[in-house]
Amino acid sequence: MLCTTCRQRPAASATGRCVRCTALYPSPPQGLMPGGPAPTAEGLHLLRSPEGLSKAVVALFGAVIATDALAMAAEAYLWRTYAGADGLTFVALERLRRAESLTTLAVGLQFLACLATAVLFLLWFRRVRGNAEVFDAGMQPMRRGWAIGAWFVPVGNLWLPRRIAGGIWSASAVPDTGQGRPPGSQALLNLWWGAWVCTLLFARYADSRYDKAVVFDDVMGGLRLLIASDALDVLAAVLALLFVRRLTAMQGERARLYADPRPEPGTVPA
Repeated sequence: MLCTTCRQRPAASATGRCVRCTALYPSPPQGLMPGGPAPTAEGLHLLRSPEGLSKAVVALFGAVIATDALAMAAEAYLWRTYAGADGLTFVALERLRRAESLTTLAVGLQFLACLATAVLFLLWFRRVRGNAEVFDAGMQPMRRGWAIGAWFVPVGNLWLPRRIAGGIWSASAVPDTGQGRPPGSQALLNLWWGAWVCTLLFARYADSRYDKAVVFDDVMGGLRLLIASDALDVLAAVLALLFVRRLTAMQGERARLYADPRPEPGTVPA
């Protein structure tokens, strides 16, 4: 049987952990372990379903994607308007004003969608962090309050939330029950986090280039960077949406096993 914590090395203790994980996480896991103690009613009572919050977060990520697409269309229209402007005539200036107003509106809607999504995402993230502590407190690298606080640490927010998400993901993965189930791969988590960091850094660079643009070529180059930044944000939002859905499903499955750890009919406990 593989270690119930890292799922890479053979289990070497009564807790179902390998030698390395036993040393790193001396506290016994509080969740389901093959052959381990039955879950307590108190632990089950502490679990809170993230399903409702996850549906709201997924819907808002859809709004983020829609507003990103709108912003890209508005910025592309502004770029074409600048490229087709025939001098500083009255008609050309009116077209530029309309294009800039449309872009400002699209960016405003984009900001509101991102703000609403961020608030609900943090609430969802804190809830799944609380459930992860019930499943396996020893896998959590930071205290529960950091599930929100880590996002506001300058520079540290580039990796601290990823550490917390990794602990949540590992604790939420269904343990190996000896039935050939693959361990919970963190590939989706890594893809989402990589896209998020790239989007954050590239968006700041693109905004800075556009805000500092003075000459025509710099303005056109800044607009191209803004369009690319919004396209990257769409990718990050799609991966975040998939991450939220997957982690919520994992916790639901783990909670069902937590509530009823009996083996399925026709199976032999490990």
